[in-house]
Amino acid sequence: MMTSNELKLTIGYSTLAQRAKNIKFPQERADREIIVIVQSPNGSEVSLDMEDEQLIHLKSRGVAKSRNAALRNASGKYLLFGDDDVTFNEVGIQEMIHYFETHPDCAIVMAQASDETGILRKNYPKRGLKLTHFNSAKAATYEMMVRVDAIRDKGVKFDENFGAGVENYLGDEYIFITDALKQGLRGVFLPVTVAVHPKDSSGSGWGSQRDLSARAAVFTRVFGAAAPIARALFLLKSRNGRVGFINAARFIIGR
Repeated sequence: MMTSNELKLTIGYSTLAQRAKNIKFPQERADREIIVIVQSPNGSEVSLDMEDEQLIHLKSRGVAKSRNAALRNASGKYLLFGDDDVTFNEVGIQEMIHYFETHPDCAIVMAQASDETGILRKNYPKRGLKLTHFNSAKAATYEMMVRVDAIRDKGVKFDENFGAGVENYLGDEYIFITDALKQGLRGVFLPVTVAVHPKDSSGSGWGSQRDLSARAAVFTRVFGAAAPIARALFLLKSRNGRVGFINAARFIIGR
């Protein structure tokens, strides 16, 4: 395996044992490594056409654990997070790397993704902007590239109580970004498309009691005592549709 000085980028895929063979790997490059973190709580292992050190098995559940394993094991200067249902856009990858190379104070670059039909998955900003606590709540991990040394130096990790595979099944990306910002790191959004991802995702269950409960927990984690204000503002700005007065009230007070 190359040293971190030689490697520009690590792409760290997170998957389950039964889905590992669904991954669509990008073309190999000399300045890049690919690692695959396979979660298998029952101990099942998979075999892929790659070196043993590129394949990491975890006997655990929860995608945040996989993301943290990618952070621990990445040898590249930058790390792009992947899932087994994501296809990456090489032009977008190169634009994100270029931004890092020309902005050494930046630790996180967020980009955008389209669905299978080529339509952007969200209403992304039309121009680049600085990441804040108030514009990062809809981030997806496969849209994110990080400067590995900066993240490690500040001890920033994904909160393993959040994300797919655990009760609070969303918000791990948002918490990761805001934890980084609290540590003084800088992040930006760039209006470049880096990935294709199916339309349905863990964030597609908007308005259900399970969804509202998980989102309420995320805002508590990020804002603490100020969470009710943040939750109320989120409802006001949401374009996903109304949830009803009772559900809205419960969401705001965190019940």
